[in-house]
Amino acid sequence: MTATIDELLTRVSKPARYTGGEWNSITKDWRTATLRVAFAYPDAYDIGMSNMGIGILYDILNKIDDVTAERVYAPWEDMEAEIRREGLLLWSLENRRPLRDFDILGFTLQYELTYSNILNMLDLGGIPVFAGQRTDDHPLVIAGGSGAFNPEPLAPFIDAFFLGEGEDAVVELVDRLREWKRAGTPRAERLRELLTMPGVYVPSFYEARYDDAGHFAALEPLVPGAPRTITRRIVEVLPPPLVKPIVPFLQTIHDRAAVEIQRGCTQGCRFCQAGMIYRPTRERSPEEVVEAARALMANTGYDELSLLSLSTTDHSQIVPMIEGLTSTFPELKVGIPSTRVDSFSVDVANAVAKGKRHTLTLAPEAGSQRLRNAINKLVSEDDLLGAAENAFERGWTGVKMYFMVGLPTETMEDVAGIIEMGQKVKAIGRRHMGGRARVRVSTSNHVPKAHTPFQWARQDTAEELLPKHQLLRDGCRASGVEFSWNDPRDSFLESVLSRGDRRVGQAIYEAWRHGAKFDAWSEYFQDATWRTAFETVGVDPHWFAHREADTREPLPWDHIDCGVTKSYLRGQWRDVHNTHTVADCHHGACNVCGMQSFDALNGEKGVRDCTVKLGKLVELRRGARKYEGEALELV
Repeated sequence: MTATIDELLTRVSKPARYTGGEWNSITKDWRTATLRVAFAYPDAYDIGMSNMGIGILYDILNKIDDVTAERVYAPWEDMEAEIRREGLLLWSLENRRPLRDFDILGFTLQYELTYSNILNMLDLGGIPVFAGQRTDDHPLVIAGGSGAFNPEPLAPFIDAFFLGEGEDAVVELVDRLREWKRAGTPRAERLRELLTMPGVYVPSFYEARYDDAGHFAALEPLVPGAPRTITRRIVEVLPPPLVKPIVPFLQTIHDRAAVEIQRGCTQGCRFCQAGMIYRPTRERSPEEVVEAARALMANTGYDELSLLSLSTTDHSQIVPMIEGLTSTFPELKVGIPSTRVDSFSVDVANAVAKGKRHTLTLAPEAGSQRLRNAINKLVSEDDLLGAAENAFERGWTGVKMYFMVGLPTETMEDVAGIIEMGQKVKAIGRRHMGGRARVRVSTSNHVPKAHTPFQWARQDTAEELLPKHQLLRDGCRASGVEFSWNDPRDSFLESVLSRGDRRVGQAIYEAWRHGAKFDAWSEYFQDATWRTAFETVGVDPHWFAHREADTREPLPWDHIDCGVTKSYLRGQWRDVHNTHTVADCHHGACNVCGMQSFDALNGEKGVRDCTVKLGKLVELRRGARKYEGEALELV
């Protein structure tokens, strides 16, 4: 006799990953709900529960009477083994229904090394892995998130991709679904109708064309009405913040309340995909953030709040926001996960620190001023050393610095600059904290991403990265600086999946078929399996990772319009080699990146400034002065 789900829970580690029923979760009557949507995160519950995007869409849809929105996460190896052994199907947390029973299954794509998990979850949920094999009895499989901005590697498996922000789009989608179900619209016609929905890409209505050398040449529409360019969705004004999030039963990677204070970033770092695809900058007011914090504390019981943004201390009203939070909630611990590398950001961090100050995280990204200029990271050595001085002087015991290795134009002298910077910060720490001072250098290998100026860059090979890692390891050890780095094999696969075309999808399938899953976890990553998969399907992964592309050649993601034009990115790529920098348009003149006239944002109102200028940087810095002296000891 087949075991029940409850019986399976007694056999696995962390059964709370699969039970549902958490505080603030919503379980509706399956029988009375006419529209059923499952949101899927292709990684473990512990990781996926910290994704705010799913939480926002879950909250929006469950406020609609006839819709049930539920969640599912990738089962850990022990649970997968039990599911397959007992012949069960992967279920949703709320109603414990198999994934194949839903009308829509929506994946969020945040990291390329989760792609094999998507195939695994489809298979476990009773849904054909290939989109072309699904019938009217199967749900529409939809994907969104940053990974959707190059959808081609997943095109064989996904019915439709949603580009951009989903708060409005998800409501429009369920309205269409309601009409489809009422009219009995078949699957093929539903997909064709999705072609008319802004921000939606339906890959089955397009065909990739390759040149005589076998290289990507174009993506051609197969049916009338299939747009040649798909433009991402943007919400002009941020909707009300999520104030009733689900509180998990077990510890997750971000086990605290969170409020999104700002969306988008215009600093213009040339390696940063998020800074390009999430423009323009839109802010919440300090008053809205304070009220959101009040509701979050009441609805969750958390005593710690994280202020989410791509660059939190760039918010034009961060000072009054911090003032409002610390004065209204004296016991609330406020976390700032992303800050600029300067003393002002340290002042803000000091203002919200509670009790002992431990480790402050900064991200200089490169070890020399030349290379920082090349990547448009507008940070000087004086900024970094001033921030370190400020931090150690005010009681922080550690500084962690993030760098990238393998950036375009990087030399061994640039890499040695990372060691020198670590030494200088360590010396500052010793002067203030003595032997208690800790400095850590953490490096990641650069992965070129679509829709950035570095989309044409080559990635360093493992052989090229090895001497850089060795230099850093030896130099940091001699200086008393801790050092950590990423495995180049992981970075290589991420690069291929980030910039691949549809043929890479066949390799994903082949790798999954031979056991690939949880590739983002070092204990599961199987480099040999992936190498064999590429060889089997006849795809050269080095073509996508280890060559510098011509800026005029067609790219597999050219049909996706993120708002920033290819001509702007091309100009920025040229500026890498002459180290010309551009300023943040949020606090200055427009850089004419393409967003200034983006139709999805401006509608018929005409061209207007695409950033929300609620203050000037000089005013922001004047406001920070009140945190000097005793004011810094507010908390």
